[in-house]
Amino acid sequence: MNLRYVALLAGLLAAAALVLPGTADARGRDGGETEVFQNVYVPADKVIDGDLNVIFGDATVAGVVHGDCNTLFGRCTIVDNGVVDGTINGVTNDGVRSMVPWAVGREYGIGALAGQDHRLLVKLAASLVVVLVFLLFPLRMRVALDRVERHPAMSALTGAVAMVAIVPIAIMLILSIVGIPLVILEVAAIFAGVWIGTGAIALLVGRRLCELVMPTSTPSPLVALMLGLAVVSAAEIVPVVGWAVTALVWLAGLGAAILSFIRSTQLDAAVHRAPIGGPPMTGIR
Repeated sequence: MNLRYVALLAGLLAAAALVLPGTADARGRDGGETEVFQNVYVPADKVIDGDLNVIFGDATVAGVVHGDCNTLFGRCTIVDNGVVDGTINGVTNDGVRSMVPWAVGREYGIGALAGQDHRLLVKLAASLVVVLVFLLFPLRMRVALDRVERHPAMSALTGAVAMVAIVPIAIMLILSIVGIPLVILEVAAIFAGVWIGTGAIALLVGRRLCELVMPTSTPSPLVALMLGLAVVSAAEIVPVVGWAVTALVWLAGLGAAILSFIRSTQLDAAVHRAPIGGPPMTGIR
């Protein structure tokens, strides 16, 4: 798998160098445009004084392009009275598939890479929600951090049990009639637990990274949280394994959030073992 993506990256760099020879200096040399991960439409009243470069998207020209129309994994189409003074260069998914069939697909390679922009935006929005939850409930998230740091296996097991119990509990509430409004509360509690637990795991990851990079300094919780969210989000959008990372973060995070309502001494006595991991944050009990 690693060699596959190394070869894919090399192919991308080579294709970019061949197809987009003027991309690097287009903006400094003329009025060209370069867009990534989106389709571009040049209206009839627009003139581009340079090359039009589109990466992972299609270009539709109804206006005038005083240069080349270059597309990487997309197509350049001239409509109405559109004009392209230069040449039309492009590498499409079909062309790449004919040369290296494994590189383009729905689940692997370039096809999966092109779809990561949407998932990246979703992860960014989710990360912003986690930061907001941290600002609103910092103590609860730090307690969840202590639980997942001391008892990672129990946190994951508790989260798995909670996920399995969601549907039976919801059915029981619905059948009781009077408990129907509580279903909404159950769903809200699950989301809150996932957000608190995700923040706890991000805090743990960010703190460990800061300890490796800056062992003599203590990072602020907000900095550690943002750094950890960046690392966790990057791991979650990796094709194939990203879903497994997301599932693990959700289960362990939800379990840690649930365990945060149990006192540390009671939890340690229940598992009959000493705490593991790094030193706990002070003031957490």
